[in-house]
Amino acid sequence: MHHNSEASGCSGGSGITRRKFMISMGAASMMVAGSSRIQAAHQEAELNVEEAGTPDTQIRLRINARDHYLLVENRWTLLTVLREVLGLTGTKIGCGRGECGACTVLIDGVPRYACLTLAVEAQGKEITTLEGLMRGEELGPVQQAFLEKDAYQCGYCTPGQIMAVEGLLRVNPDPGLREIQVGVSGNLCRCGAYVNIFKAARRAAELKQG
Repeated sequence: MHHNSEASGCSGGSGITRRKFMISMGAASMMVAGSSRIQAAHQEAELNVEEAGTPDTQIRLRINARDHYLLVENRWTLLTVLREVLGLTGTKIGCGRGECGACTVLIDGVPRYACLTLAVEAQGKEITTLEGLMRGEELGPVQQAFLEKDAYQCGYCTPGQIMAVEGLLRVNPDPGLREIQVGVSGNLCRCGAYVNIFKAARRAAELKQG
């Protein structure tokens, strides 16, 4: 007679079946792998500054309505300059190759990946980071909406998600669900908080209109 350990509840008294154990171990392995990729991206960003030699290109970046005059290396990304030079760490390092959206900022109001944008390319443009959405110490409407709708879990992708929603609402102040889904489609959430992210986008539209 075939004996199904899961059906009979046989799990060594621990309440964990072999199937559940394997699923949990697989999830843990994915989290470790993801953490390793993030750590590698952090190290790569740091090396971009430390190993570049002497910066010799002078640029002016307009960030959050303020002008910054900087000496940079031509190959430095906007992400590197924001975080490592200016200390604007609201813009996160994720994959480092334009796949996750954690580093999303607005350039002339349009969401762009800071990891794929050279700092020298951003001259003469209006750059907005997560910090630029604040009203002094108060959260901006999109930030407030994410808080109200619990649109995050680990929170690492949240800055990029917020910037993507901000960019969408500047073009379309009253988006429907499908338009919201398309608007944030370039931003990945490992925790799968998409349903609440969509709700937060709708709430943000209401707050901005109000």
